[in-house]
Amino acid sequence: MAPPVVPPLPAIPPPGWVVVIAASAGGIAPIVNILSKLPADFPAAVLVAQHLAPSRDSSLDQIIRRNSALPTEFARDGVTIEAGHTYIAPPDLHLLMVERDVVRLTSTERVQWVRPSADVLFESVAALYGSKAVAVVLSGTGRDGSAGAMHVKRCGGRVIVQEPTDAAFAGMPSSAAEGTVDHVVPVGEIAQLLVDIVGAG
Repeated sequence: MAPPVVPPLPAIPPPGWVVVIAASAGGIAPIVNILSKLPADFPAAVLVAQHLAPSRDSSLDQIIRRNSALPTEFARDGVTIEAGHTYIAPPDLHLLMVERDVVRLTSTERVQWVRPSADVLFESVAALYGSKAVAVVLSGTGRDGSAGAMHVKRCGGRVIVQEPTDAAFAGMPSSAAEGTVDHVVPVGEIAQLLVDIVGAG
């Protein structure tokens, strides 16, 4: 008797593009604004570094899930990322990538006095994805994300910055905009820019 035929598991769609989003104070509203406008078939993985208080449980994943068509979760160490999914850095852990399509979490020292650090995330993704990386810098205080955004540009990727006058806290977007960026726009325009970029190849 022939053994039963077991159908293969569906392949995980590889993220041809990776979008990395950084925010701090005042950042949750623009994150939700962007992710709520992305289509369910968005052909990129989205990684989010939002500065969160380490001493409190965060419901950011639930907030995004209620407003976005993209499956959303706090990132887990070693998870293989998928296109059309959102992965959030857990409180007090750096989110980064050291091999293509696999996320890592570390509790190494703070960068720019924060953990998770946008710079850590941006630089690691830029090194692996080059021209297929898109960095987005949103509302926040300080300079986190500026060095990482420059690294994304050096590696051939794109950088989008929230217009500082549109942000609740202008520190992070103002600092990032001092470097070479592709777009400085109000948050309401960012989702369509992302769709245009990742849909173009």
